[in-house]
Amino acid sequence: MSCAGLVPVMALAEQAGLSELALAKVVIDPHGTRVASAAVNPAGKLTSIIAGMAAGADSIDDLDVIRCGGMGRLFGGVYACSTLGQFLREFSHGHTRQLASVARAHLVNLVRCSGLLPGLEVQAFIDIDSLLRPVYGHAKQGASFGHAKIAGRQMLRKGLSPLASTISTADGAPVLTGIRLRGGKAGSGRGAGSMVTEAISTARAAGASGPILVRGDSAYGSKAVVGACCKAGVRFSVVLTKNPAVQRAIAAITEDSWTPVRYPGAVVDPDTEALISDAEVAEVTFTAFASTTGPVTARLIVRRVRDQARLDELFPVWRHHPFFTNNTEPTAQADITHRRHAIIETVFADLIDGPLAHQPSGRFAANSAWAICAAITHNLLRAAGTLTSPKHAVARGATIRRHTVTVPTRLARPQRRPVLHLPAHWPWAEHWTALWNKVFPTPTATGPPAHRPTGPPAHRPTGPPARA
Repeated sequence: MSCAGLVPVMALAEQAGLSELALAKVVIDPHGTRVASAAVNPAGKLTSIIAGMAAGADSIDDLDVIRCGGMGRLFGGVYACSTLGQFLREFSHGHTRQLASVARAHLVNLVRCSGLLPGLEVQAFIDIDSLLRPVYGHAKQGASFGHAKIAGRQMLRKGLSPLASTISTADGAPVLTGIRLRGGKAGSGRGAGSMVTEAISTARAAGASGPILVRGDSAYGSKAVVGACCKAGVRFSVVLTKNPAVQRAIAAITEDSWTPVRYPGAVVDPDTEALISDAEVAEVTFTAFASTTGPVTARLIVRRVRDQARLDELFPVWRHHPFFTNNTEPTAQADITHRRHAIIETVFADLIDGPLAHQPSGRFAANSAWAICAAITHNLLRAAGTLTSPKHAVARGATIRRHTVTVPTRLARPQRRPVLHLPAHWPWAEHWTALWNKVFPTPTATGPPAHRPTGPPAHRPTGPPARA
């Protein structure tokens, strides 16, 4: 077997109720499908897809990884990739909404059973952003030309645009609360208000009893997002587009109001003992959306830096970056906290390096279901990393897959009991054994020594990746 780590990982998924949630929430009418058998056992098929993604699959054909070697002997009810492709093509918009509710409920259960998101009860951060995934050919439904930034330049690119929201804490890596696939030409902020509302509800259900801060860039500095935050009673920190009202507020800031801001890791000039970065911050009270029926008054914090393209001017030329917030932290600290919104890019990097490397189907709803399964897989791997070690709790998804999932092993069945013989001199044996013992706790579960080629204790794993 090439993916022995699927045993504890998928057992963890079952402990969080993945199959039960899918069986209860995802209902596909067999009379309205193209292939009647495609609607049978959605829980088992969804779990097969997630297991394949956890093993590194980034297309429907790659899902055959869960059938190679001795996987069929260790797990029951594993489906062929052609069957899983048929199943995905039966999805509609309503079915993807059902699957999205499964993803949110499964995240809440993962937090409770794995210790995911430490410090959630103290402070939680919700980040929202979108990206453009390129597609090719004429068979992709919803594909259209949208704006993308490549190497710092804006350009049009044909693709599909997922909108994602994440939860993170001061000590915990971000996990996905939701992801929605949209057409390539969709505006970045379309649907952001309802997604923020769902993310806040998920965070509260997971145990976020303390303050919550919602962060976003200029696409989410809208009345819909800010209004959703105010209605839910949480804090917001969003960038505002520099319209005339914002520019007048920036111009009203006096010169003595600007204070230098020291970012983590800032470099100090050894000669002058001053920060090499020339960023300064100031704030002013501002009323946003004044021309609407729901104006909001809060702090407008502005960060200014020297324009590096105009350093030869007689007077310094500044570039201003305003954001609107009701965060109660001091001005400089509020700016640092807001700029940590970029942590959502690490989630996008994990998805692109994994299941979202491709949009595998020509049908839009199938690709939407694929994206939600990718979000469930990301959260599952993050929970498995949390149980493995503090290092793996914040590691990239590719690292977690390499250290804990794609582990070659020999499957033996003495006395008809499956035993996994792990590699000898394996550097991550101790971490993998720690994950095994936390998922399958037994009074004498000590795991194999790191220097011995024997596998984990003989145990019939519960919760196969594709259980009927």
